[in-house]
Amino acid sequence: MSHNTTEVLVGGVVLAAAIGFAVYAGQAAGLSSGGESYALNASFRSIEGVSVGTDVRLAGVKIGTVTGVDLNPETFRADTEFSVRQGIEIPDDSAVVVASEGLLGGNFVEIMPGGSPFALEAGDEILDTQGSVSLISLLLKFVSGSGDEG
Repeated sequence: MSHNTTEVLVGGVVLAAAIGFAVYAGQAAGLSSGGESYALNASFRSIEGVSVGTDVRLAGVKIGTVTGVDLNPETFRADTEFSVRQGIEIPDDSAVVVASEGLLGGNFVEIMPGGSPFALEAGDEILDTQGSVSLISLLLKFVSGSGDEG
């Protein structure tokens, strides 16, 4: 009987560890409902490397996630919706940039705060955007030597 009890205990420990990993993975991916947030919108020329669930950062700190990406058939731009934690006031003249974590890292959305005393409200659109820069096209320009030489 003690052999059966040991198996049940070990199974319980393994199950608890699996649940712990699942909770941790959900929090790391931004799937937890840890607090209230409000939605903002932006329209990018290119959001290569950004999808639903991508981090939204301010000064390197994650403050939200991308919640929706859709192609606007009239402007041919990527309309993006993202959430920002409640209590973080973004100035209304801020810019949004698709940034890279490095040469081999993924992309994220970075908010560059402006200096306006007025803050964005839920549902507002940030007009100053800069899309992602393709690393491959930069390397091709460097290798081919095409550039402004004065």
